[in-house]
Amino acid sequence: MRGSPATTCSKGVGMKRFGMRMQFCLLVAFAIGGAALAQTPSPNEKKTISITWLGHAAFEIVSPGGTHLLIDPFLTKNPATPAENKDLTRYHPSHILVTHSHGDHLGDAVELAKLSKAKLVSVMMLDTFVTKGGLPREQIETVNVGDQVTAGDVKIHVVPAMHSSEPSGRPVGYVLEFGDGRTLYDEGDTWIFGDMSLIQEFYHPNIILMGCGAVADGQYARMAWLAVNRYFKPQVVIPMHYGALPGSSSEADIRAVVGDDARVKFMKPGETRKF
Repeated sequence: MRGSPATTCSKGVGMKRFGMRMQFCLLVAFAIGGAALAQTPSPNEKKTISITWLGHAAFEIVSPGGTHLLIDPFLTKNPATPAENKDLTRYHPSHILVTHSHGDHLGDAVELAKLSKAKLVSVMMLDTFVTKGGLPREQIETVNVGDQVTAGDVKIHVVPAMHSSEPSGRPVGYVLEFGDGRTLYDEGDTWIFGDMSLIQEFYHPNIILMGCGAVADGQYARMAWLAVNRYFKPQVVIPMHYGALPGSSSEADIRAVVGDDARVKFMKPGETRKF
């Protein structure tokens, strides 16, 4: 038996309302899904290398995978380190890298290792850290030129440097190889030397922390810049080892050497940049 016109009309209105509700629900679902997709990082999205210059030759590096490293943490007695960056409890590195035993590089490495329980990577004699420094042996990663240490998503390669290292060990530099294939070369304290060509051949550094020496006449800065241009093809060059100690080069001294080269990125102590 057919329904009355009123019943048929009522059913039609009900179906129309149901259809409108379904359309609304689908629009809401698509909007929510779109917002969620917008907030979800693409698997191919490039993560950054975070570099904080702490003054002189001290750096804090955070890898694309979140590994925290400190290099040459001369902080509490560093005139160029901002007051807030002298608080050693703020740092939580997995590894602390020391290029050589001079006080303006070894700095607060031992105390930082005690506070953070980080591994201390160095060519220096164990006696420097165990007997004199009071660090447990398992916290010390002794290395030599050519060695490699793994720290999270970072491979740390030990390379030579031309300098001195009293009272123990020898000077080195470090090449940090990140999970995305990029590399960062911290020269440490060094003069120009021919085996820099092998560092380029093996590791092709994208970022160079360029040591500019401690002499205000620009001599070391000129040699450092010559080394960059003769041996390397970096995308970024960050000058360091200047402007902190008496008689050291100033930013103006180094700008006079590097000119307006767009690869050179001057930083202020305490500043962080992401690459």
